[in-house]
Amino acid sequence: MATVSFKDATRVYPGADHPAVDKLNLEIGDGEFMVLVGPSGCGKSTSLRMLAGLEEVNAGSIYIGERNVTELPPKDRDIAMVFQNYALYPHMTVGDNMGFALKMAGVPKAERDTRVLEAAHLLGLESFLSRKPKALSGGQRQRVAMGRAIVRQPQVFLMDEPLSNLDAKLRVSTRTQIAALQTRLGVTTVYVTHDQVEAMTMGDRVAVMKDGILQQCDSPLTLYDKPENIFVAGFIGSPAMNLISGNINENGVVVGDWTVPVARDILAKAKAKGDDTITVGIRPEDFELSDHGIAVDVAVVEELGADAYTYGTLAGLSDDEKLSAPQIVARLSGRTPPERGTTVRFVAGEGHKLHVFSNKTGERLS
Repeated sequence: MATVSFKDATRVYPGADHPAVDKLNLEIGDGEFMVLVGPSGCGKSTSLRMLAGLEEVNAGSIYIGERNVTELPPKDRDIAMVFQNYALYPHMTVGDNMGFALKMAGVPKAERDTRVLEAAHLLGLESFLSRKPKALSGGQRQRVAMGRAIVRQPQVFLMDEPLSNLDAKLRVSTRTQIAALQTRLGVTTVYVTHDQVEAMTMGDRVAVMKDGILQQCDSPLTLYDKPENIFVAGFIGSPAMNLISGNINENGVVVGDWTVPVARDILAKAKAKGDDTITVGIRPEDFELSDHGIAVDVAVVEELGADAYTYGTLAGLSDDEKLSAPQIVARLSGRTPPERGTTVRFVAGEGHKLHVFSNKTGERLS
């Protein structure tokens, strides 16, 4: 096991006008499960491939433990990678696939067989060792790919969207298995995904990236409760946080015909940054129905039993304006949701957090 350190690590692809990864600084603890998350093209997979030695590092450095591995070939880095497409040899049995890297490294057959059996036991693959990959389901193939990484006993596991080829139900069960397995093995793991639910449920810490730049790295709960900027606020959470821009007055932020109360010190901070408008963020579960508050025209109601989700836009907008207006989502009791086509009012419930962001910089003010 080992720590991993990115120190101003930068990757610029030939012909590109800006870096795919720009001065990434990230410290990953010994035995930590770190998740890199972000939209397509944000640089998360490139960062992982730089750590694996599959992408050149144009500036900065990468350390595994005390070793500077920036210039080392992949085989000398003591890492094991699990790919999105499994990358299994179709002509080999499951057991041979899992032990192939050990065979290439010259590990004696007896030790190979022992390590393959141990990994198969961990993953529930004992009865599949003599089968070929084509006889396995997608979830079973992914476990074989995990087993191939485990038998190598590396310092670091690297996983590049390993669940993206699985169906929704299998993804949920497999992600819990991977998280439990990592806890049991205690191996430092860097895991890449575009799915923020996956990131929130699996990672000890989550690093959110956008356009090659690290936006925030924190525990899942801190990302949810204290996003540092508008991007993180809108990306983390399902459904996403409601982000509503409005003009500042002496009491708060004007949204439609309602002023959302905002503390005076936060308003002063916004004005000091040159903001005439600021964005308030409210989580869907923090909304409550009221006879006053933000007026919303309800367009869709999703009844899910215990909960109901309402989707709408600010009241009083024309049909054309509604097309470009931000959607407002509320999670309410599933027993008494408002009807579609009605106009309701929402307030942030007592004790719930109001998130406030600068429109000039996108940074958190509250």
